[in-house]
Amino acid sequence: MNIQIFGTRKCNDTKKAERFFKERGIKYHFIDMKEKGMSKGEFTSVAQANGGIENMINWEGRDQDTLGLIKYIAAEDKLEKVLENPQVIKTPIVRNGKQSTLGYQPEVWKGWD
Repeated sequence: MNIQIFGTRKCNDTKKAERFFKERGIKYHFIDMKEKGMSKGEFTSVAQANGGIENMINWEGRDQDTLGLIKYIAAEDKLEKVLENPQVIKTPIVRNGKQSTLGYQPEVWKGWD
């Protein structure tokens, strides 16, 4: 297993995801979205696995001004705007090769081998 957890240090679901893998002795690599974010390729592959860009966005997030802009911006500009503002992306994003999940989903992770 090659687990990557994309999230922030303040996110409770990210902390729970880290604890899930720690308790099972599964090594993972944590990527802080505030410091590093995701590359365009990483984001695109996760978005495809999870139903598109719209599903990747936390529409209930705090930054409603940015979310409003993203909602009504032209489709071809949406990806760039989301990558510029990683705080609008749902966390944690947990990747295992081509598989990935959004949010805290231990029932899915248990099935990963």
